[in-house]
Amino acid sequence: MKNVLKMGISAIALTVFASGALAENIVYWTPEVQPKRMEIQQAVAEAFTKKTGHTVEIVPVEENELGPRATAAYAAGDLPDVMMMPIGDVLPFAEEGILDIDTNNDVVDDLGRGTFSEGVLGMTETDGVASAVPFSAWPYITIYRKSRFEELGLAQPTSFETVLAAAKALHNPPKVHGFAVATKVDEGFMSQTLEQLFLANGVSPVKEDGTVDFDQEKTKEVLEFYKALKEMSPEGELYWKQTRETYFNGTVEFTFWSPFILDEMAGLRDAAPVAINDDPTTRALSDDTEVLTGLAGPSNPDGATWVELTVFGITTDAKTDAAMEFVKFMMSDGYMDMLAIAPEGLFPVRTGSEEGKSDYVDGWAKLEVGVDRRAPLGDLYPPETIQAMVDGLSVGTRWGVAEGQLSLASKIINSGLVNRLVREYADGARDADATVDLLNEEASAIK
Repeated sequence: MKNVLKMGISAIALTVFASGALAENIVYWTPEVQPKRMEIQQAVAEAFTKKTGHTVEIVPVEENELGPRATAAYAAGDLPDVMMMPIGDVLPFAEEGILDIDTNNDVVDDLGRGTFSEGVLGMTETDGVASAVPFSAWPYITIYRKSRFEELGLAQPTSFETVLAAAKALHNPPKVHGFAVATKVDEGFMSQTLEQLFLANGVSPVKEDGTVDFDQEKTKEVLEFYKALKEMSPEGELYWKQTRETYFNGTVEFTFWSPFILDEMAGLRDAAPVAINDDPTTRALSDDTEVLTGLAGPSNPDGATWVELTVFGITTDAKTDAAMEFVKFMMSDGYMDMLAIAPEGLFPVRTGSEEGKSDYVDGWAKLEVGVDRRAPLGDLYPPETIQAMVDGLSVGTRWGVAEGQLSLASKIINSGLVNRLVREYADGARDADATVDLLNEEASAIK
C-alpha cells in the first residue's frame, strides 16, 4: 500500500513544476518548415519541457497557408497556443480576435520593453500596446565596394543625393554599371525596393482614416530617383538573382539587397559563387564590401529603414500561462538557438537579457552562417558593420505602421500596381505627375 501511495505521489509530482501549476501540452505553429529548422525548434521545445514540464507539439505551416488556416481554426475554436508569423498578419489577426493582445503585451512587459529595438517594437503596437511579441527581423541594406568609393573619393551613400552621385561616378558601361536596381514588376524584390525608397522620402500611401494619398511632390522625388537608378542599371528584368550575380562578378559595385547575401558574399555557398577572381570561395568581396542600413530622401532627412519583422503571437484559445512561458523561453534561454535557424536573416530584435545589455547581439554575431562552408558572422564582418545592421532595426518601419493601416498598405503593395506604374514611368510611358495621379486612383480602389 505504501508503494502504491508513493507511486501516486510521484505521478502527481511529475505533472507539477516549480510554480505549482499543472504541466500542459501546448501547440506551436511555425512557418520555418525546412527539416533542419524544424530540428532546431524541436530541440528548443525539448529544453523548454525539461525546464518547465510543459510539452510542445510543433506543427509546420507554410507561411502562405497561415492566414486561411488560422481563420478556419478560430472559427472551429481550435487555434494553436502560439504562432510564429510575419508582421503583416498581426493586425488582421488582432482585429479578427485570433490574437490575445493583452497577453502578448504582458509578455513584452515581462521581458522588458527596453530590451527590444524601439522601431520593431513600435511596429507591433497600437496606442502603446503590443499585439504580438517581436522575435527577429532583417533590414533592407545598401552594399558597395569600399575600395572603389575610396578610390573615387565618394561619400557614404546614405541619401538620394549621395547615392546618385556615387552611381554616376561608378557608371562606366559596359564594363561597370553605376547601380543595379530591381525592375521586374512581378517580383517581391522590386516591391521591397520601392517601399524602401518611398519610406526613405517619408511617403506612405495610406492615412489613419484608411484613405489613400501618395503625396504629389514627395512621390515625384521618389519616381525621379528610381528612374535615374534604372538608367544606370544593366538592361533586362532585374530582381534578386541578377543584382546578386552582377555584384558578385564585379560588373556592378553598388546595389540594394537583403542580409541573406552576407554569407554568400563571403564565398560560403557553391550555388552562388563569387566571381571577382578565380576563387569562388574567396572572401575578397565580403572584405571589400561596406554594409549600410537606412536611406534618406530630400523630403525626409531623418530617413528610414524597411524591415521584415517576424513575431510570436499567443492566441485567444491558448493555455495562457504555459504559452507565455514558452514564448518567454524562446526569447531568453532559447533565443540563440532560435536565431541559429538562419542568423543572416534573423537579426535579434531583443538586444540583451536586460535593458542596456548587448549579450544577445554579441551571441548572435558568433552564430555560424553559410551552406557549403560555415563561419560566424562576426568573423566575416567587422563589429561596427554588425552593430550598424542591428541599429538599423531601431528605425525600422513599413508602410501603414504609423497610421495603423498595415493591412491596407500591404494589400496595395501586394497588388503589384506600384511596381507596374513606377516601371511604366521609368520606361517613359507617362510623366511623373500623371503617374502619381494613377497611383492614387488605382490604390484608392483597394479596400
